[in-house]
Amino acid sequence: MPIRFLPALGRLLAGVLVLLLVSCSASAAGLNRYASADGRYAFLYPTGWTRVAISNGPQVVFHDLINSDETLSLVIAPLDPSKSLEDLGSAEAVGEKLGGTVIAPAGSGRQAELLEARERQDQGHTFYDLEFKVHLADRDRHEFATVVADKGQLYTLAASTNELRWHRVSGLFESVVTSFTLNY
Repeated sequence: MPIRFLPALGRLLAGVLVLLLVSCSASAAGLNRYASADGRYAFLYPTGWTRVAISNGPQVVFHDLINSDETLSLVIAPLDPSKSLEDLGSAEAVGEKLGGTVIAPAGSGRQAELLEARERQDQGHTFYDLEFKVHLADRDRHEFATVVADKGQLYTLAASTNELRWHRVSGLFESVVTSFTLNY
C-alpha cells in the first residue's frame, strides 16, 4: 500500500472505532448505577433524577427533576425465608395482588389494571415483570414493576409516570426496572 494512503486509512479506522464504542455504550447512555450500602442489590436510574428521602415509605425513591411526577421506588418487605416467589403465585396472581393491596388498596380512590405479567429468569432468580395502568380521580398513570424474592425479603422496584408520557418513557422504564439485580 502506498504511504500516501496510510493517514487516510488511520482516520477511517479511528472513525470506525469511535462508532463502535459509541454504539456499544448507547444502551447504558443516560443511566446511573445505584447500589445498596451493603452491596446486596443494584439497579440503574436515569441521569437527571435525584434520590429523595421518604420516612415510613419505600427503601429507595428517585424522581425526575424536570417531570417530578415520574418516580422510581424500591420497596423491601419481609417474607417467610422458606417461601419463593413462585410460592406466592403466578406472575398474574402476584400482579393482581400487588395491584389490589399496594398500588390501589381499598379506599384509596385508585384502581389498578394489570396490563401484562411475565416471568423471567436472571442469575438464578425468578422475576415477575408487571405493567399496570392506574386510574386516579383526576388522571391516569402507568407503572412498570419487577418483583423478586430472596433470603426472606420481597423486593419490588417500580417506575411510574403520567399516562400521557408513558409512550415516551416506556422503553427507558423497562430498562431501568429490569436492571435490578441481587448480588449475593
